[in-house]
Amino acid sequence: MNPLERSPDEYRAVFQRITDLSLTLLNELRERPTFPQISGEQSLDRFQHPLPEQGFGQAALDDLQAVIDASRLPNPRFFGYVLGSGEPIAASADMLASVLNQNVTAWRSGPAAVVIEKTAVGWLAQALGCQEFVGSLTGGGSSANLMALAMARESRITANEKGVTVRGTLYASAQAHMSIPKAVALLGIGRQQLRLGPCDADHRIRLDLLRRALDEDRRAGLTPLAIVGSAGTVSTGSIDPLRDLATVAREAGAWFHVDGAFGALAAIARPELFDGLALADSISLDPHKWLYQPLDCGCVLYRDRDIARKTFSFTGDYAKSLLDDPLESFTFFDETIELSRRFRALKLWLSLRYHGFSAFRQAIQQDLQLAAELAQLIDAHPSLERLAPVPLSAVCFRFIPPAANLGATRLNELNLQLMNRLQRGGRVYLSNATLDGRFALRACIVNHRTTRADIEAVVEEVIKVGSEILAEA
Repeated sequence: MNPLERSPDEYRAVFQRITDLSLTLLNELRERPTFPQISGEQSLDRFQHPLPEQGFGQAALDDLQAVIDASRLPNPRFFGYVLGSGEPIAASADMLASVLNQNVTAWRSGPAAVVIEKTAVGWLAQALGCQEFVGSLTGGGSSANLMALAMARESRITANEKGVTVRGTLYASAQAHMSIPKAVALLGIGRQQLRLGPCDADHRIRLDLLRRALDEDRRAGLTPLAIVGSAGTVSTGSIDPLRDLATVAREAGAWFHVDGAFGALAAIARPELFDGLALADSISLDPHKWLYQPLDCGCVLYRDRDIARKTFSFTGDYAKSLLDDPLESFTFFDETIELSRRFRALKLWLSLRYHGFSAFRQAIQQDLQLAAELAQLIDAHPSLERLAPVPLSAVCFRFIPPAANLGATRLNELNLQLMNRLQRGGRVYLSNATLDGRFALRACIVNHRTTRADIEAVVEEVIKVGSEILAEA
């Protein structure tokens, strides 16, 4: 027998133990801290071991509890990032997907996996009112944005064969996600050709200044390649005027991409916030954010399959499909960056079938309502100041005790100190944003387990820890 093979009973014991650990963790999530009580040095001591020449067998599983204890768990009071909560039905499907080990490159390499992914992507497009779009699942919003802007580049200046020989420009707001400048650099366009335009008081791109930048670049002989609109910026959840941006892009002859990794899936609950979404040429989504799926599960949607194939198709003889049937000859690798692709769709497909789409709509509506309630609690407290509107579920605010009479620099320092202490405290976890030079505490609600008591704890803990810091000064 091959040394890697084990008996059915041994496999059953391993799977059962991991299942038991997982179920125990799910039952304890609310009681566990929002961040593990561990330092960097302690994590190295615990997990950085020499390469084992001989295996430990079942004893190797003994360290899994330590892995859990040193992990940042999907506690309902973790509000740090735009990251979903790892819905358990979907998580269970991930185990089966790993055992099946499908390489979702083409129908011939995974018939069920390919049809399930095409079905799940179709469901997402339908849910957003973009029924005519096609696409694929990706590792996340960054890869989806990269693919979309690669299509934008190829549709406008045809760079795959000879490289980028035309000076092209891209346009987005100053609040655009960091993956946009990364994509522009990787595509050889150059970050100097990316125009990050100023925003209005609601942190939405200013159309007047966008039009001015386009006019100036045209007069300089530059080619507009793409305009990127945000459907939920990472800092504040702002939504750019998508319909207006689509008009500007059409007039300029530019591709219109919507970065909806944070917010676009909220359109299933609040479609009126996303007017113009269906006018995009491409859209990025992250079901592992607001469909609560386990990582990784991003998505790129686009309306023109021919552009995707023009951009990504380059197939060696060993991989070409020689089949005539339109489904059996289908290849994802002709429409994506990846060749080897994991079975990401199984968890999404099973989770949606198990719960039903309305359950996800209700969960998103609850997150939006909780964010609005947190904003109300902040507005009502004399020692808190909200720093941005709350169109989705990101709430930016700061601790600003009126009696302390602190200057701008000291307020920023105080709130930074407060955030660091909150994160290590383990009761609630907030991240940060900088808005108009002001350091903001940021709570983002994308967890289906979060309740009213959890958002009340945000205010309680911020006031408590902030007051302690002031008393120590």
